[in-house]
Order: sequence, then structure tokens, then C-alpha cells
Amino acid sequence: MPLRFAEPVAETYVPPLTIGHLLDGVLVKAADQRIVYRDQASYSYREFVGRIGRLASLLRAAGAEQGMTVAVMDWDSHRYLEAYFAVPMMGAVLQTVNVRLPAPQIAYTLQHAKAEILLVHRDFFPIVDAILPIVPDVKAVIAIMDGTVGNMPSWASGEYEALSAAASADYPFEDFDENAVATTFYTSGTTGNPKGVCFTHRQLVLHTLASAAPAGASLAAPGLGVDDVYMPLTPMFHVHAWGLPYVATMLGVKQVYPGRYEPAMICQLRSEHQVTYSHCVPTVLEMVIQAAKQSGADMTGWKMTIGGSALTKALCAEGRRLGMDVAAGYGMSETGPIISKAARRDPGELEEDAIVSTLTATGISAPLVSVRIVDEDLKDVPQDGVARGELVLRAPWLTACYTGNVSASDMLWRGGWLHTQDIATIDPSGQIRIRDRLKDVIKTGGEWIDSIHLEELVATAEGIAEASVIAVPDPKWGERPLAVVVAMPGVTPTLDMINGPVERAIASGAITRYAKLDRFYIVDQLPRTSVGKIDKKELRARFAEPNEAVA
Repeated sequence: MPLRFAEPVAETYVPPLTIGHLLDGVLVKAADQRIVYRDQASYSYREFVGRIGRLASLLRAAGAEQGMTVAVMDWDSHRYLEAYFAVPMMGAVLQTVNVRLPAPQIAYTLQHAKAEILLVHRDFFPIVDAILPIVPDVKAVIAIMDGTVGNMPSWASGEYEALSAAASADYPFEDFDENAVATTFYTSGTTGNPKGVCFTHRQLVLHTLASAAPAGASLAAPGLGVDDVYMPLTPMFHVHAWGLPYVATMLGVKQVYPGRYEPAMICQLRSEHQVTYSHCVPTVLEMVIQAAKQSGADMTGWKMTIGGSALTKALCAEGRRLGMDVAAGYGMSETGPIISKAARRDPGELEEDAIVSTLTATGISAPLVSVRIVDEDLKDVPQDGVARGELVLRAPWLTACYTGNVSASDMLWRGGWLHTQDIATIDPSGQIRIRDRLKDVIKTGGEWIDSIHLEELVATAEGIAEASVIAVPDPKWGERPLAVVVAMPGVTPTLDMINGPVERAIASGAITRYAKLDRFYIVDQLPRTSVGKIDKKELRARFAEPNEAVA
């Protein structure tokens, strides 16, 4: 029997899944709700929608058209939120530039994306000065003075706020194909130039809906709801700030944007606006916790989703002691990013250790996400919480390819599934736990050691503020684990101190005896990538040789 399709009447309106439709109904339910930028700006959703139109108008005057790439270099701001909507709504492509990359790599990403218009915050004027001669596609640069008075660079076409005020709010936005590319950005890979990923309108709308859904789907994981006050603590250049600004705007909640991350300002904004939901990497959470302790800021009731790196049990427990509701989430640049969130399905009472263990797990997959754990032949391993394999994915919003990089795209989508390169388990209830990265797992004495598990143990040792564990070559064992640690003030860790929790885990059978450490390094701080993750590539380069290690 042939498929049957509904035949709409002549005047039926079938909206495409485009970003502009995330605003549908917002002015009905939240016209007077506020969007705040630091202590500098506050306006209603009604004004926000007008500013979206003004931004589109000024971009059109600067030469923007459908398919053109418009790049943004800014801190987390109301302006960035306006660009999240205005640029793709007019059919252009929004490039969110990773401002923490070295200048030559920023230039590479702009040229690779063929960016023609650039919105740039004054903090990044020196970078633009240096790279403009080698990015000939850029035809117009709009300066963001961010409330300061001063001369604009000679290359600036105008100032953001002045141009916006003079532009029309009545931009004639039109519907178009939902499969048009809406955004692009570049991942900071471990080797070579960053790889470009892009997402269509349809993908981002579906991602927004799925991201909103888990908020009411679990009893344990914090989520963003209609009664929350939202403040992102993930850079808006990185995977659309995990897609949460789109969710917050769709829901019509109060939004607070902190600009450049300054711990005192973050705590001030949290207190002044009663922020209830944020998200960040573990490093930022640690920074906020320390700032709150120093200032006496109240953290009670602050819901926080942690991703980018593993949420350790120690950090989760510290947040909970301060009254925060902290839980892990999981995703990648290539996945838009949401894949899963920590979730507890059993409403029964749990001991605190069990709650923390659940909250730090990778969690339950989001709606519309298919997950598998496979071996090297792409065959499923048992879903018993023990058997390990690579986590592979399918979802409607996963990036289709690395832009212009066929070989990397083929590896990413080998066998028709997106390969995360994360080693994981899935238990019978569907709970995922990331055990390690393929490139970080340690093989020693014929045994596999999860670096994530081992560094979590080391981080709980007496006198240790932070820890990372890497594999280093060993002539006898092939590889051995090496801990690189940051000590607490006034403490000089010893190998026995660091091995204390490791030996207890060995005695309980939680980890192999080969995980006991032979040596470690003490550093003032651990190196970070441009998105705040511990840079294990740099650690391996620095500490592959045993010189100066503490044995």
C-alpha cells in the first residue's frame, strides 16, 4: 500500500523549523521579562525582538545577504544573543569565533569559513589589527565599544550600538528552507588546524526542543524551567553555549549575561538577580565556589549542569555542601552538544554517596538520541554496566561533517554512526558512564586503567587541589600512569599521600593493582585548552620523560 500524506487546505500555514520560530509566542507570554547584561544593560523581550530586527537591518546595510558568513568576537552578552537570532533569521550563517585561540588560528577559521562581516568587541581589536591583512574576505568590521568612549579603529565601519539605534526594527524576515546552514564554529583539535562544524536551522530547533525536555524528565538532574533565571557560564562561542540561550529565549525566562568571566561579578549577578540555573565546565565551577567562599555569597538553590570535562565526585559534593544542585551533562562540539544528562529514575531515598555517584555519571540519553556501545568491529557489547566499548551516536542534530575535511568526516561517521572516541558503559537502566577517552586510556601490565577514574581518586588525596593522570611510556610495562597535581597551599604531597585513596580502591576491587602510582609531578597549575578542559596533550608532551618526577 502506498504511503498516504495529509493534504493541507490552501491557506494552511506549515512553518519550517527555523530559528526565528523559537520566538513564536514569546511576546505573548514574556514581553516584559528582562534580559540583563552585567551592570550595564537591561531591556525587555519586546525590546529584544526589536533589537534583533535592528541588527539584521544594520547587517543588510553592511552587505549581508543569505548564505554569507557573519562572524562574532565577543564575550557572553546580550549582543551575542541578538546575533544568535538575527544572523540566521536573515538567512546568513553565524560564525561564533573562539577568541581564546591563537591569532593565526583565529585568522584560519575566519578565512576557512569565508567570513565577510565581523562584529568585534574592543578587547579583541589588537587581534583584528594583526589578522585583517590575511583575511581578505572580511569586507566590513563593526566595533563593539561596550559602553566605553574612545576612538574606533580606522578599519571599523561603525559602532554596534550607534548603528543599531539608527537601523530599522522592522526587518522583513521571511521563511526559507529549514535545512539551510545556520551556524558554524571550529573545534580546537589536538593536532593541526581547528576543524569546522556546522548546524542547520532544523538541527538547532530540534536540539532546543530536546534540551528543554529533560528538565522535567528526571528527579535528580537540574534543568532549566519556565520559572528559572538563567545565566550562562559557558562561552557563547562554544557550541552555542550548549544551546541553552535558545532554550531560555524559547521559554521566555529572565536571562543574565555576565560578559567576561570575573568571579566577583558572577557572584554579584547571581545574588542581585537571583539566578537559579547556569552551566559550565568544572574549572569555572571551582572558580565560582572559591569566589563565593571568599565573599560569603549564598549559593543555595543554584542549579548547575557541568560538562566539557568529567565532574568529579569531590567537586559535586563540595557544590552540594554549599547548597547547590550540581549534576553532569555530556556532549561534544560535533553533537550540538546535548547527548545525555545525569538522571535518577528511582524516587526512593539514596545515601549521599550514591546520590553523588549518580549525579556525576554521564546519565540518560536525551530524547531523539540513539546510543550504542560497540567494539572495534561496530558490534554491540553487553548493556550490563561492565562491558566497555566506544560510544557511538545518532540524533537529528549531529553535525553532518567536518567542513572541507573529507577524511576526518569519514572517520567521524564510520559505519553510519557518529564516533565519540569515548570509552563507556551502559547499564540495564540505560545509564551511560564515560570511562575514558580512547587516546587517554592507559594500558599497563596487560591491564587497562581508566585515567578518569584514577585521577578522580588522586584528586581526593590529602593536600591535593587538582589532578590529572596521563599515560607515559615505560620499557617494562609498555605504559604507566603518571599523576600531575596541584597542591593545596602550604602542603607538600608525598607519593604515599597520593596513593592513599588509590590503594583503598585497589583493596576494594574498584581498580586494578596496576593503577598504583610510581611517581608524580607537582605543578602550579594544570594547562587548559581554549574551552577550559585540562590539556592532556600538553601534559604528555611535557612529562613523557621521568626527569624531576617525585618517586
